[in-house]
This record gives sequence, structure tokens and C-alpha cells, in this order.
Amino acid sequence: MKIPFSETELTVAFEKPPAFPGLPGTPEYTYPVSQREGVIAAFKGEPIWEILGSEVSYFAPRVVPDNVARATTMEAVGSMAATDGADIFGVEWEYVPSVGGCMVRPGKPFLEDVNDWEKVIKFPDFTKWDWEASKNENKAYLSDGKFHSMWQLNGFFERLISFMEFENAAYALIDENQQDAVAALMNRLADFYIELFDYELKIFPEIDGFFIHDDWGSQRAPFFSPKIAAELLVPAMKKVTDFIHSRGKFAELHSCGHLLAQVPNFIAAGWDAWCPQQLNDTHKIYELYGDKLIIGVAPEQTSSDLNFAAPKSEAEDIAAANAYADAFCKAGAPSFFNMYAGMSLSPVYRAELYKASRLAYLR
Repeated sequence: MKIPFSETELTVAFEKPPAFPGLPGTPEYTYPVSQREGVIAAFKGEPIWEILGSEVSYFAPRVVPDNVARATTMEAVGSMAATDGADIFGVEWEYVPSVGGCMVRPGKPFLEDVNDWEKVIKFPDFTKWDWEASKNENKAYLSDGKFHSMWQLNGFFERLISFMEFENAAYALIDENQQDAVAALMNRLADFYIELFDYELKIFPEIDGFFIHDDWGSQRAPFFSPKIAAELLVPAMKKVTDFIHSRGKFAELHSCGHLLAQVPNFIAAGWDAWCPQQLNDTHKIYELYGDKLIIGVAPEQTSSDLNFAAPKSEAEDIAAANAYADAFCKAGAPSFFNMYAGMSLSPVYRAELYKASRLAYLR
């Protein structure tokens, strides 16, 4: 979508509060189209400006038990206070204040051998959840002009971890006696997610895409080989992304860890976008795969997720923003600005990046 740039677009319409204390707020400009349309254009490979993430409204309603159990609710009533609880399969989670997150309650695993999954795992009847109340509560939340992305915590390997605990889940992937059962369980999970997402789209037609979690790596390397991922996880993922695309929606993967080796699997699985943690070389990933997958590129490579660079002068910020746009805002290989780095952008850098990316994507 080629829309000529006007300096009036840099007029700040309003400013969002900072994501975390000590970080700058987020100025929202007078965009030529809605923020929702801007994100959709980027997903379609026809970006208008560089998407930073503030254009997206993530949606994780408490009607889905996973969101409560994981202390990750985002909806009209705000985030719920962290609490212990059971997820959609009855797995008990508990909040750990020292890490600010939840973990499966330690003890006896929910599932000890994947071959027993059909006897142990009961898929819930999600139609019995109070969707009508959630729909009524979130009408305004889903009418804010942003791109609405439905969170799905615990995708495939993460779900297996929740059932078995990490060590047992990792072993199951390489145990010849469990691999067929792992593949079957992943396929059944895919069918379940498709049924759930289809229902969610009927309740919330404002949903534009799905943001699905499945962490695959540690700080140094993937948890498992690309071959294992291709055989046991990719087919199930592809089934889900195919469904999402069949409904005209978009599929973004959240996957933490050092995962350069797994990017071909992300592409094969049909994901539209992936925002790597900054422990990855996002520049190399963009160079290798930016024409096949929208990458969340960080302007500089550091080990920090929030503070991507030391404070710079205004002139340095302007030069850096233009350098970023020249390198990563290209027709045929659009990018997103890395959401982790985007939290700490100075107002000068943000304004210059908006202008520079607008002009770059017009070329």
C-alpha cells in the first residue's frame, strides 16, 4: 500500500505509558491508516511503516483457564492478581514471586509416559466456559483500532512440558518407544487448538491473529535437534497455521532461546512472524530468512532484552534510526522492530525511525 508520507503524520496523537518503570512512554503518531491496518499491511508483505508492537493489542481473557493459571491475563478488566490455579487440562500451576511467573506444581508428573496420553489427558469442553460474559466485557477493549492478537500459552512442546515436566518431555522426544505417541499427541493438540480457535473467532470476530507460545531453546542452543522438531512438532504446527490462514488471520510464534538452527522449521511450520530474543543474532537471521519470515530485528546485538544500547545524542539516534531503516525496511523482506528493544526507544529515535521506515517502504 503506497501512501505518500506527510510530516503531519509525526504529530503525536497520544502517548502510552511505559511498559516498565524507568522506560520512556510510547508516542502514537497520526498514522495515515489505523494501527490495525498498518500491522495487517506488514503481515501481507506491503508494510507502510516499521511495526514496533505498540500497534498490537494482545488479548488473553480470563475465560481461558490457561491465562489465569499462568498469571497472564490481558483484557478490559486488566491483569488479574497472580494466583495458583489449574490450566485447561487440569494441570496445577503455582505463582513464584521471586521469578514473577508461574510453574507447574512440582511433584508427580501429570503424565509419565506419553504412550498413556489417551488414558490420562482429558480434553475440555470449552463451550461450557462463560464466553458470553467475556464477550460483553471486552467489546470496548476490542474496538480500539489496534491489531488484536489472541494469546495461546503452552503451544506444543511447552504443553508437553506441562504434562511431564521438562526432563521427561525432552527425553520423550528422543525415546523411540515414545516418539509415535508424541506425534499422535501433538496432532490431537493441533485438532483441539483448531476447534478452540474456531470457537474464539465466532465469539470474538475482532481477532486478527494468534500469538502462540512454544519455547524451544536455552540461552546457548535449542533444546532438541532440527530433525526432531521437523518430525514431531512441525506437522502439528503447520496444521494449526494452515487453519489460521484459511480464516484470513495471521500466525505469530513466540519462542525463546538461541534458535537460529530452528528457523527453517519455523518457516516450514507456516509461521508469519517470529521475534527472537536478543541473545540471537537477529541481523544474521534477517539476512538468511527475512524474505520468508517476518523477523523482529534488534538495532544492535546485546545480551539485554530491554536496554538495547547506551544513551546517545539526538544526532546519533537520528543516524542510527536511518541506518536501521536502510538495512531492514526493504520491499520483499519487511521486518518488525524487535519488541524487546522497542521498549527502550528514545522519542527521537522512535520519530526518526517512523519517518525513515515510511520513506524506505515507499521505494
